[in-house]
Amino acid sequence: MEILTLPVNTQSLEAYSTVPIDFEVKSRLSVDLLNEGLGGIALREEEVMPPYVKDYDEAKGEGPMRWLEVFNTSNWALFVACEGGVAVGGATVAFRTAQVHMLRGREDMSVLRDIRVHPAHRRSGIGTAVFAEAARWSRHRNCRLMKIETQNVNVPACRFYVRQGCRLGEIDCYAYNEPNLAHEVMLIWYLEL
Repeated sequence: MEILTLPVNTQSLEAYSTVPIDFEVKSRLSVDLLNEGLGGIALREEEVMPPYVKDYDEAKGEGPMRWLEVFNTSNWALFVACEGGVAVGGATVAFRTAQVHMLRGREDMSVLRDIRVHPAHRRSGIGTAVFAEAARWSRHRNCRLMKIETQNVNVPACRFYVRQGCRLGEIDCYAYNEPNLAHEVMLIWYLEL
């Protein structure tokens, strides 16, 4: 496997976009407030019936091919994992980008904007490799933290971030006000660099 660091442009995003990001939701992390939150918060995994497929690229039409229309990507990096010249995974990290509200104007933090591995190549180390590249790139820019957003319905991603050394830093039960997303909880992970 080869990992390429590419500029964020139409050509590189076209290759990156060929890697599906969809996954099957089989379980979710239920947020249980103990004593209305004063006693803490517990996350409990529960089965989702029936399972369904979630595709981040289709959600609100925010796939990679729209990024150039919406963001100034001059402070972004795109990492593409290739096997035999075919993209099988990738990660995108943003730094010093006013339109990326998750950065909150901080100069010492990056955001892992996107990470994806082709379903046929999942659990093969590709995600870990591109995540490591995003962290390395962030450290090189003197970032102290890398921030990552996911949802309680993406339990495999949550487990992945824990394995990478991330800590859960924020839980927002009311982050998504669109009817088709209102049942999801935003989980924000941080990697100390």
